[in-house]
Amino acid sequence: MIITVSLVIFMCIVFVLVFLFVKTIDKRKWLTFLVSLVITPFVYFYMVYPMINIFSNYHHQKYFSSELWIEKPALRYELSDDMIASETLIGKTKAEVNSLLGTYEWLSWNVAKKDHDNNKWNYSLGIEPGAFNTEKECIEIVFKNDKVIAINTFKDLIKFDD
Repeated sequence: MIITVSLVIFMCIVFVLVFLFVKTIDKRKWLTFLVSLVITPFVYFYMVYPMINIFSNYHHQKYFSSELWIEKPALRYELSDDMIASETLIGKTKAEVNSLLGTYEWLSWNVAKKDHDNNKWNYSLGIEPGAFNTEKECIEIVFKNDKVIAINTFKDLIKFDD
C-alpha cells in the first residue's frame, strides 16, 4: 500500500469521526482513544474506501498497445487517453489503423449522402467504472485522403438487450 497525503487526511477524518462516535458510548478518554485507533482502519477500508471507489470516476491509465486493444475491448478506455495524446494514429492509413485497432465497429452516418460515411470509423471504448454510469465512451477516427486527420471522443447511451 502506498501512503499518500490524501490517505493520511482521510484516515485522520475517519479517526476523528470514530473517536467522536465512541466518545458517546464511553467517557474514558484512554479507552475511547484506544478503541478508535483499532477500529479506524476497519471503518476506512471496509466502508469509506469502497464508497470512494464507487462514486469517484478514477481509472488506471495504460500506454497504448495494439495487442491489449484487440484482446480486451472492455478496457479500451484505459488505453485511449495515451493513444489520443501521443497522436499515435494521426497520419496513418486505413490499412495501418485496421492492423492496429482491428476492423471498425460501426461507421458514422452522413446526413447529406443518407448513407454510412466510410471515412469515419467508430470504436467503443467500454464503460468506465463508477456508480450511476449510463453512458459508454466511444471514439470516432476521421480520415481524409486515406489518412487519419482527427480522433474525436463522444459518449453514447448504454443499451441493454431486452
